[in-house]
Amino acid sequence: MRIATWNVNSLRARIDRVADFLKRHDVDVLALQETKVKDDKFPRERFDELGYEIAFHGLNQWNGVAIASRVGLQDVTVAFPEQPGWGDDEPVVEARALGATVGGGTREDGTAVPRVRLWSLYVPNGREIGHPHMDYKLRWLHTLAGHAGQWAAEETPLVLMGDFNVAPLDTDVWDIAAFEGLTHVTPPEREAFGALEQAGLVDVVRPHTETDTYTYWDYQQLRFPKRQGMRIDFALGSPSFAELVTGAFVDREERKGKGASDHAPVVVELGGSEAGTRA
Repeated sequence: MRIATWNVNSLRARIDRVADFLKRHDVDVLALQETKVKDDKFPRERFDELGYEIAFHGLNQWNGVAIASRVGLQDVTVAFPEQPGWGDDEPVVEARALGATVGGGTREDGTAVPRVRLWSLYVPNGREIGHPHMDYKLRWLHTLAGHAGQWAAEETPLVLMGDFNVAPLDTDVWDIAAFEGLTHVTPPEREAFGALEQAGLVDVVRPHTETDTYTYWDYQQLRFPKRQGMRIDFALGSPSFAELVTGAFVDREERKGKGASDHAPVVVELGGSEAGTRA
């Protein structure tokens, strides 16, 4: 089975690229973030045409998450328990988290498909050091970590996929000196990310990629051609999920060309020889 995560930075603007990506890499399950589309405007027909069930959650033109699957889609959950909201008077629980159970059956050729509990997550950005949005980000991550340990201990393999808006290691940015006084690399953010690892989750992509493998390049200042990127998109799996992983890669090609998102998809392969033989 092949699963992927991608912050598409506006799904309707990039639906053709998403469709081509699903076909090219033979993806079974895709977690999407920053879809930027209300539910009543979501292009579900395109996924129907491609043979994917789709679950989505979008409240306005910002944020938004979705999960597309051609191997089953069950137990869809919008938001995690006690998910913090954003706002002063009446905090709104934004469209940043969507969970579903995928797989668990067999293909037409009799090959077993692993059953996985997957969350598509779009962690708040934090905006600036000292900004209220940074406190929101930290509370969001710590609340998530508070549930992740229980989820990871359950029988069904678990993976949290998406844009975490944290670069946990200095090598996850092109030049740590360039981030002096900026978000994404501060000790509180890294501590909050580390709480997920302390809850028992493992970065299943890093062992299969090079040290300078990035997933995000800002549109400004020619960051992409200069290879000035960040690794902020992750797949964090429970031990039982990590045992299923046979490979992973970042599709840097999707950051190229007209109409590209500023993020590249991250792909994870599960299973034995089946995953290794699919191009």
